[in-house]
Order: sequence, then C-alpha cells, then structure tokens
Amino acid sequence: MLLAFDLDGTLIPELATTVPETSVQALARLRALGVKVAVITGRDTLPRAVMQAAQPDAVSTNNGGRIELHGELHTEARFSAEDLEAVLAHELHDARVVIFTRDGLYVDLPAGAPPEAWMLARGYRPLAEAPREGILKVGFYHPRVADLAGRLRRTHPHLVLTGAQAPYTEFLTVTPEGAHKGAALTLIADALGIPHDRTVAFGDSDNDVAMLEVAGYAVQSGTLPLLAGHADAQVGGPDRLGEYLHALADRLEG
Repeated sequence: MLLAFDLDGTLIPELATTVPETSVQALARLRALGVKVAVITGRDTLPRAVMQAAQPDAVSTNNGGRIELHGELHTEARFSAEDLEAVLAHELHDARVVIFTRDGLYVDLPAGAPPEAWMLARGYRPLAEAPREGILKVGFYHPRVADLAGRLRRTHPHLVLTGAQAPYTEFLTVTPEGAHKGAALTLIADALGIPHDRTVAFGDSDNDVAMLEVAGYAVQSGTLPLLAGHADAQVGGPDRLGEYLHALADRLEG
C-alpha cells in the first residue's frame, strides 16, 4: 500500500513546519506494517522536520513536477523556452511573479512592495536575473489571475494551471506539461511497485484533484466543496488525520 499526502492543510496545518504528533505515531505504525509513504506538494522544498517525521519513500515538489525516490532524483519537468516566454508575457499590471528553479527563487515585486519573510529566508533574487532554462514552476499573485489562466488555457492547453479560483482567487500556479500531482502519484506507485488500486491519496485543495482522481482511494482533508465529488472519504484536517491513520493501522494489524 502507498499513502500519498499533500502537505499544507493535509499533513501539516497551513503555514506550519511540523507534523502533529498523532500523525507521526500513526505513520510509524504504518511504516512498520510495510506501508509506503509519499509527500506530494506544491511547495518547492519540504521542511526538515516534516522529512524526519514522515520519513517518506518518495517526495514530489512543485505540484508534482519534481520527484525524488529515496533521496535520489527520479523525474524533473521543466518549461520549454517557448512555453516560459508565453507564461511570462502576462498582462497583469503590478503582479507579483515568482519563478522557481531547482536551487533558486526569483521574484518580481510591484513597486514599493516589500518581500515576504519566506522570500527573504530563501535568499530570493530579482526576476531579471532568472535563467531561461531549468524553470520548474511559475507563480502569480494578482486579483485578476483568472484572466491570465483563461488565456493560457486557450493558447497553451498543455500547461498545468492550479489556483485562480475559490479559495485561491488571487493566486495562480503554472507548471510544465504533465507536471501535476496525479502524474506524480502514478510515477511513484510504478517506481515502488505498488498497484494503483493500492494507493490512497490525501488532499485539501484544487491542485490535489488530479491525485485524488487517479488514486485507488481518495481522502479529502477539510471541507472545500470543490473536492467533495473527487473523494471517497473525508477527515477534518491535519489535526484529525492521525486518528484516521491509526484506524487504518488497526485494520491492517487486525
């Protein structure tokens, strides 16, 4: 069996950096039973404390675009030069734009807007210094990101777009063709030799839909209406996840 977890709002509370203790204990029980664990997140890096607590067999970042198995790179999806040019040729005046590479963070801030704490902590650099190769993800923050999403869906339907809808009406993430959480779960399961019907996915947001749809069993974290039709079960959130996982361990032990 493979358990695949989204990070923020699922495995950990939003903006947190540690896994609740009940989930840590439950994951230890499940690993002892031979269950494999994957973390599949929109973030580009995982907090060290999460890695230590979850001890995942696989980690996928950038909404599924980059996959590591047992600490070794397995897959990395990058924008082509043409696709990146189309994405960055946006029409959003004063948008905050963030480009992610494997090792760097590049930001374009509106005039007078200060960088956020996480940008400072990551040692961000100006967008003008960003390379045009090796780009894994682009993020936009603007009240009209839905307009950009609509244009890209018309002109570049192969790109993967998440956000730009409730509750993320002012945030849009763009990743390269095939870089989504559903593809990541499929690749991880295949690499670990886990049948797809023995996968369980946990997610709380629109970027988890693809993963929930391909999993053998789908569990929604939280109450976002968008996910209700894609889930087989629901847990209240990260603070209730441990109870669900302990119950799963009980069934496997019994």
